Amino acid sequence: MAPSATPHPAPGPDSPDSPDSPDSPGRSDRSDGSPGQTPYFARLAAERPDIALCRASSAVARAAEAHAAGVGLGVGPHLVLKMLTEAGPGSQRVLSDQLRIDRTVMVGICDGLERAGHVRRERAAGDRRAYAVTVTDAGRAELARAERAVPGFLDVSFQRLTPGERRQLTRLLGKLLGTTDD
Repeated sequence: MAPSATPHPAPGPDSPDSPDSPDSPGRSDRSDGSPGQTPYFARLAAERPDIALCRASSAVARAAEAHAAGVGLGVGPHLVLKMLTEAGPGSQRVLSDQLRIDRTVMVGICDGLERAGHVRRERAAGDRRAYAVTVTDAGRAELARAERAVPGFLDVSFQRLTPGERRQLTRLLGKLLGTTDD
């Protein structure tokens, strides 16, 4: 998802981009208040990659949701439409498992997409208790519109990284998540 054409307001104190945010890498708090000492969070992040990854993930997730709101298609619905378009129809359970979205949240996402005319749910042929979710032409069009915004969003979100570092980050995250053979 890419940045919208509308300007974004200046970051508030709770924004990860604000120097006053606990998630901001530029936060100016010093552990003892002395000038020039490394900020505590910078030291903590260097010692604890789990903490650094959690904070970075939270910051990117908030930025993605804010951007998605501007585009008009939330992150969850975007991912569902993308998977259905690329992988074909699937059950809500499969969508939930593959996209790592809680099953109760997935029901709400599919409800909203169905109300908007972006998906169709029908009883699955092999399991009458399950629903097969299929993307509609309107859903494909909405996904195409939202996908055009993704590269710009990624450029803004990862602007501190070189293209090589972005590829390396993607590879390392895949390794951590167990989604690559590296």
